[in-house]
Amino acid sequence: MIEKSIALLGEWVKSVISAGGYKGILVLLALNSSGIPIPSEVILPFSGYLVHLGRFNLILVAVAGTIGCNIGSAVAYWIGAKGGRPLVERYGKWVLMSHHDLDRMSGFFDRYGSITILIGRMLPIVQTYVAFPAGIARMSRLRFHIYTTVGSLIWYFCLAWAGMKLGAAWDTDPRMHEWFHRFHLIVVVALAAGVVWFVWSHVIRARRRNAA
Repeated sequence: MIEKSIALLGEWVKSVISAGGYKGILVLLALNSSGIPIPSEVILPFSGYLVHLGRFNLILVAVAGTIGCNIGSAVAYWIGAKGGRPLVERYGKWVLMSHHDLDRMSGFFDRYGSITILIGRMLPIVQTYVAFPAGIARMSRLRFHIYTTVGSLIWYFCLAWAGMKLGAAWDTDPRMHEWFHRFHLIVVVALAAGVVWFVWSHVIRARRRNAA
């Protein structure tokens, strides 16, 4: 079931990118950065593979993703700034963001300040929600978008570059097929375990809060 769900998500991401091109990348990463957990670790490597096939340009992939990230982050920042913590806490559950997630990110932001945005753009899961505490803290919008641009551009370029290189190796090195089939189950199990842990931990915390 989990493997099938992951596969369906991957296929949907691929279809959006294949049909929409750079706009598809932009839209997906705008959704990701606005708080909807569509992993950039799926979006960019596939886009990088299309770079290998000659459909995309590596730099333009990273730029399109960065523009989308800024658009989505602006929405999340605005929600945090206008509604404050209560609004984020109230509706965060719809995107599997718990009080614990917000506490952790807000604490990190309070401790390290603006650099949190730069680092957070290069961390899985965190990148999806990091704009909310910036909005709550009313961080300088200019500095927020500068750090968002730098962090996301670096991270997206690296992910797309990795996808491009893996695509090239896949087509030229027959050992890649053997390694893929050998470790496919391990990868699927690891991804499934990560998804299960993430969803389970959020559901359990929500039940405990309701019981209290």
